Amino acid sequence: MRQVLIYHGEDGYWVAECPSLPGCISQGKTRTEALTNIKEAIDLYIEVLVADNLPVPEDNLDALLMAV
Repeated sequence: MRQVLIYHGEDGYWVAECPSLPGCISQGKTRTEALTNIKEAIDLYIEVLVADNLPVPEDNLDALLMAV
């Protein structure tokens, strides 16, 4: 399980990123498409780490949503 942030980008696309995997970012025309794309990006990111015998960062799933 991975924590994913999803938000509307400046170009009208939805942006999705996985904070526990630095640089693991994707996007889509719809929220659903962005979520599908980030799932694939996460799988591929982890696949490359494993293939290169690098540690896979854990996700602590500790998040706080705060309105300011």
